[in-house]
This record gives sequence, C-alpha cells and structure tokens, in this order.
Amino acid sequence: MPRTMWKGAISFGLVSIPIRVFPATEEKTVRFNQLHDKDGGRIKYQRVCSIDGEEVSFDHIVKGYEIEKDHYVMLDDEDFDKVPVESSRAIDIQEFVDISEIDPIYYKKTYYLVPDETGVKAYTLLREAMSDSSKVGIAKVSFRDKEHLAALRFSGDVFVLETMYWPDEIRAADFEELQQPVKLRPQEVQMAQALIESLSGDWNPEEFTDEYREALMQIVEAKASGEEIVVQEPAEEAKVVDLMEALKASVEAAKKSSKPASGSSSSGSSRTSKSGAKRATAKKTTAKKTTAKTAARKAG
Repeated sequence: MPRTMWKGAISFGLVSIPIRVFPATEEKTVRFNQLHDKDGGRIKYQRVCSIDGEEVSFDHIVKGYEIEKDHYVMLDDEDFDKVPVESSRAIDIQEFVDISEIDPIYYKKTYYLVPDETGVKAYTLLREAMSDSSKVGIAKVSFRDKEHLAALRFSGDVFVLETMYWPDEIRAADFEELQQPVKLRPQEVQMAQALIESLSGDWNPEEFTDEYREALMQIVEAKASGEEIVVQEPAEEAKVVDLMEALKASVEAAKKSSKPASGSSSSGSSRTSKSGAKRATAKKTTAKKTTAKTAARKAG
C-alpha cells in the first residue's frame, strides 16, 4: 500500500468526513539511467549557481517566479503556507453534475480517498446516497503547491478523486485541416459503421497489455544473459489508397478473425464479447511480434 500523500476532509454541506489520500495509479514505464558509453559510469547532474558557479545544496534552493527577463520574486515554504485558500484544508463539494457532461480531456490524475475511523459512517452514507446516481461531485483541493479542480465519484466501495485541468488549460482544437469541406458518400458511412460494429465488444481492460514494454524487457534480459539479438525486418504491408476499398478490406479481415457463435438471438452480447476477445487475442499476438522487432531495432 502506498504512503498517505495528503490528509484532510471531504466537506459535504455541514458534514465533514476526515480522509487520507492515496495515489490510485502507477506508471510501469521502463526506466533507464544515463551511462558513459566508454566505461559504463553513471552520468550525474549537479545543481550549480549560474552566477558564482558553485554547487548549491537543497537547503539553499528556493523557488522563483520570473517577472521579467532574469528578474525573479523568490518564494519559500512560509510564503506558500500563507496562500488563503480553503481547499488547502478540505475538499469542498460545491455542486453535483452528471458525469456524462464532463469531457474526459479534463481528467488528469486519479486518487483514492480513504476515511479515518471517525468518518466511516458519514463516508458510507455519502456512498449510499450517490450509489443510484450518475452524478459526480465537483470540488477544489490544494496539494503539491497547486489548487486543483476535481471530480469525486465512487468506484465500488471507495471514493475516487479525479484531479482536472482548469478550463483555461485546455487548448482549443483550432486546426485548418478540420475546416476543409469533405463530401462523404452514404456507402462509405455505412461501411465505416459496419467496421465499427464488427470490432465492437464489451470493455475488458485485462485483455490489453503493454506489449512494447514486455518486448523491451525481453531484449534487456537477453542482453544481460549474453544472448545475440537477431533483428528481423517486418514484412511491408500493401497500401490501400482508395478509402472504400480500405473499409471493405478491413471489414472482411475483421469477419475472418472472429468465428460466429451458434445459439439463440438472446446471446448477442455474448457473441460480440467472445468474438471481440478473439480479435483482441489475434491482434495482440501479431502486435507482440511486430513490437518485439521494433524494440529490437531501437535497442540494437
């Protein structure tokens, strides 16, 4: 279990629920150190002052806000503690909105909110009150030297807090290419819809894995064991230029990769799920081979 990263309370009207905050996610990215290629020594970085050239310890490093070129206002921990915001002490739910109204582009990072012993009853009460609703609570919270907009919802028995970008942090999708007039034939739309239908299935996150990371670790382990890494160039795929032909070929390929299940019409969702799983397995097998080759070329 990760360590508590923040302590505070959920404020819901006049109800206050003391909670602890834990990170809900962790990245599994393969991390590398920078080494000197001649002798394998670690590359280290020093914190050096640009004025006197001396190395500076963390005890003497403060944050600075540049107000003009090379002119800064320096701030220390006491200055940050003086910021008069209520969200530094509580997660105050200000309103409830339908979750479908929030564009996922706003979501940033996910945290679990766990109640202290004295807040379990109020925590459970709020969970029961929200259980039959598609609403999420909108609140503000301050941690890590920043105030966040946040959405609060329940996932099973645990309260989940999603920090969000502020509206002025979302870039407008203003691209000239999107303004060009495009004429679509009804047949093209129908074929695209058929392709979507043939690739549809139930959401099962366990079907997906980071195949690039797995292939890269295989290369690391092989090199550590002194094995020779053989690079095989992937076969070049034929390019289909015509959009309609590409859609037809895609639909045919999707049909071939899944076997229609027999049974009554009531098992439609089951057939979709099973065929989707088969297609996902087939895709992953092919992707794993291709990814391993790509990783080998990058590591070679």
